[in-house]
Amino acid sequence: MTIRYDGQVAIVTGAGNGLGRSHAIQLAARGAKVVVNDLGGTVDGSGGGSSASQAVVAEIEAAGGEAMAHGANVADFEQVQDMVAKTMERWGRVDILVNNAGILRDKSFGKGSLEDFKLVLDVHLMGSVNCTKAVWEIMREQNYGRIVVTTSSSGLYGNFGQSNYGSAKMGVIGMMNTLAQEGAKNNVKVNALAPTAGTRMTEGLIPEQAFALLTPETVTPAVLYLVSEDAPTRTILGAGAGSFAVAKIVESDGMWLPESEQTPEGIAAHWDAIANGGEKALQAGFEQTFKMVGKAAEGKGIKLEG
Repeated sequence: MTIRYDGQVAIVTGAGNGLGRSHAIQLAARGAKVVVNDLGGTVDGSGGGSSASQAVVAEIEAAGGEAMAHGANVADFEQVQDMVAKTMERWGRVDILVNNAGILRDKSFGKGSLEDFKLVLDVHLMGSVNCTKAVWEIMREQNYGRIVVTTSSSGLYGNFGQSNYGSAKMGVIGMMNTLAQEGAKNNVKVNALAPTAGTRMTEGLIPEQAFALLTPETVTPAVLYLVSEDAPTRTILGAGAGSFAVAKIVESDGMWLPESEQTPEGIAAHWDAIANGGEKALQAGFEQTFKMVGKAAEGKGIKLEG
């Protein structure tokens, strides 16, 4: 089986360099018409220019593909709407959105400014929200869409000096979890990529030998799969150096405590049983509610209706 995207239109944000560039080039190589979005700024989000995105477009066209550049700032919804409108004017549809644009403003929480924190959230989280909102109804109306948000191990597990970045990267997981449910009836699938790659955003942070293994091209196959017709949905796929793994948020089975033990001391006394055993990845928020109520009803000898 060969995965291709003939007749499909893809928007890739932050596609002038690094991971986004690799995603855009490989989507085009497999038949997609690609919008190469890039503000053209530095790693910290300052500056701007179109040379990077235009170079990627030229590379795609030289290989026989179709592409157009757009310099929308993903944190600005009006600019994002303009990008999507121009995409629709040229190609009439949007099938794939890869939310890849990002910046870094790394500092420990105590030393970092609220201004930097908000800026990182605006680009990573609200940028993904803006781009997804701009294509959402298009995808629903055509009963087809594939959306990828870019999360990070810094959000999933934490990383010193990246509280702003980590907060944004967990925010997109919350969005993915809900939109995967809302898009299901219209065949709109939403997934998350958790990449580790040697790019200008990680240069100097990773040992040179490891950096050489972590090429963007070893991550892109994960994106290509997540935006394919038979992709899963609501999945966090980790990728780096040609290695791939699925990350899951799980909850222990837990236990009900009788009223006399519904105290902090009671929790402490039963901590091992509460924290360990029966781990499960819940599929929707209300599953937790039903589980908790079910345990309480069982403990109290109540038979729940329905």
